[in-house]
Amino acid sequence: MSADGTQTSDPHATMTAEPGEEYCNLVGKRFSFLILSFLLLFFLLFYSLSVGPIELSIQEVLSSLLGRGCAEITHRVVWDIRLVRALSAIIAGISLSVAGAVMQNILRNPLGSPFTLGISHAAAFGAAFAIIVFGAGTFTSGSKGVLVLNNPYIVTISAFFWSLSASLIIFMLAKLKKATPESMILLGVALGSLFVAGITAMQYFADDVQLSAMIFWTFGDMGRASWRDLWIMSGVTLPTVTYFLRKSWDYNVMNFGDEVAKSLGVEVERTRLYGMLFASLVTAVTISIVGIIGFVGLVVPHIVRKIIGSDERFLIPASCLFGGVLLLASDTAARTVISPIVLPVGLLTSFMGAPLFIYLVMKKKSYWWY
Repeated sequence: MSADGTQTSDPHATMTAEPGEEYCNLVGKRFSFLILSFLLLFFLLFYSLSVGPIELSIQEVLSSLLGRGCAEITHRVVWDIRLVRALSAIIAGISLSVAGAVMQNILRNPLGSPFTLGISHAAAFGAAFAIIVFGAGTFTSGSKGVLVLNNPYIVTISAFFWSLSASLIIFMLAKLKKATPESMILLGVALGSLFVAGITAMQYFADDVQLSAMIFWTFGDMGRASWRDLWIMSGVTLPTVTYFLRKSWDYNVMNFGDEVAKSLGVEVERTRLYGMLFASLVTAVTISIVGIIGFVGLVVPHIVRKIIGSDERFLIPASCLFGGVLLLASDTAARTVISPIVLPVGLLTSFMGAPLFIYLVMKKKSYWWY
């Protein structure tokens, strides 16, 4: 109230009200994106189960899933072919997307992802190494006519070892040599080329059966996964996502610099090390089962960050959901775009991710979230 009795506004109250209202709107936007992504994933799953060489109605899909009266061929198509493929695409999308989001934060590098840093190629090399050296894979002409791993645990351990080796090299360079984001990407490209050369060398000396198995790792294909493989991926991916969610506050603080994070009680080096370990683990398990699927870990976090911001508490779960949407949509398109021919989903993700990668490399301005 002024001296003449007129009502005046409090500038301090205005200053505090506006940021608070803006924050509430931002939180509402983030929750809305999470809900919409979940609903989109839910409906896309049913659509994926209904389309293909044998068209099924949503009612037939629901009847098969609920175990109610349906034709035998409908039950086999839904449960033995499409459901395991769709769920594998969702889990693979979750694992690669969350690995990319965490790597971009840990390395403070907007181009960080399992594929661009060479970790996917290292995991593929490890899986191929286990197939040829340890005899962990056989090529059969069964109902699907695809590679069957007789010991997936050896393949996963070998893939994890080699992907971890690539991760540690990048981590040590970033820590000891004060590497720039550009130099780390160049190192990732060099490591990827090295592991691709190793795979090519093994292909050159492999026999026909081993060569057939090796080809699998050069084309990411969700049709390779079985129910056993799905359980293995889920058993590793879901606990890892839970760990990343618990550490989301630490990742947020690390965005302000190591000194600030340490002053707030965050064990920066330990957090980075464990983050790279778990990101390498989910990448290794996924690649060892479905092969190389490029650019999902790069594309998804950037799209999500553009929409809802860089708060890791929302970025990590949103990347998981949107990663599942993106890979499931890509796999559905790979099955139907030139049906009855089924394209490897890795081809579509590479065509989609390569332009974004080029854009990020050519972009001159700094990234405000780093």
